[in-house]
Amino acid sequence: MPDAVAARARLRADCTRCTGLCCVAPAFAASADFAIDKPAGSACPNLQDDDRCGIHAQLRERGFPGCTVFDCFGAGQQTVQVTFAGSSHWRESPEQAATVFAAFGVQRLLHELLWYLAEARALDAAAPLHRELAAAHERTAHLTAAGPDELAAVDAGALKAEVGALLLSVSELARSGVRPRSGGRRRAERRNADLVGADLRRAELRGVSLRGALLIGADLRGADLHRTDLLGADLRGADVGGTDLSGALFLTRRQVAGARGDATTRLPAGLEHPAHWEDS
Repeated sequence: MPDAVAARARLRADCTRCTGLCCVAPAFAASADFAIDKPAGSACPNLQDDDRCGIHAQLRERGFPGCTVFDCFGAGQQTVQVTFAGSSHWRESPEQAATVFAAFGVQRLLHELLWYLAEARALDAAAPLHRELAAAHERTAHLTAAGPDELAAVDAGALKAEVGALLLSVSELARSGVRPRSGGRRRAERRNADLVGADLRRAELRGVSLRGALLIGADLRGADLHRTDLLGADLRGADVGGTDLSGALFLTRRQVAGARGDATTRLPAGLEHPAHWEDS
């Protein structure tokens, strides 16, 4: 059985081997997450000539909490060091910048899919799909080693849909035998549900799908989230203080960083408490 924690070890950003791609390639709009507007392909004014953020230690205080929750899953260094063999820099080769940024976008999708596939392959309940999962993982990992032309030819939408369907089957297998602690039938599915600001304290959500749900500002303190599918759920500002998330499915660093937790919040193996949780 593959070890998800070990498989995810390379899916971690190493900014020392990148060129600040996350500070240039994406666009962001002035909001609660970002203090300013920035168009795609334009360097953030806080990015220094050494490709480091000039306000990294004060991002939240300076109005850029969105930067603290961004996670490229290691796609930045892969794009710079592998796709372009460390020889292309968007500053030095502006004519190649658009190609670099496009490759970074594809790499980020590939690395995020690998994150989910690593977890899926480690689930005992997914044994009937292990062959399909291994094949999907191999194909996706192979693409991360591709050059810019091959990456440009990737149908990102089709790949995301294909892997997403497989992960949905895994989710159904993993959740099929889960029942509420109090007995009875599992609660209704809440895929893509609008639960913004919802009071879900101590809610019985075992085995429920919250895939793609909007949980912005929701109160999840003490909620039972064992085998709850959280793939793509928006947890920005959700209160998970004291909540046990260790058995939740498909949780990412980005979701954890966007939520509000504390020292008593339990996370799955391989995920750490964000620094700002301790600060708060």
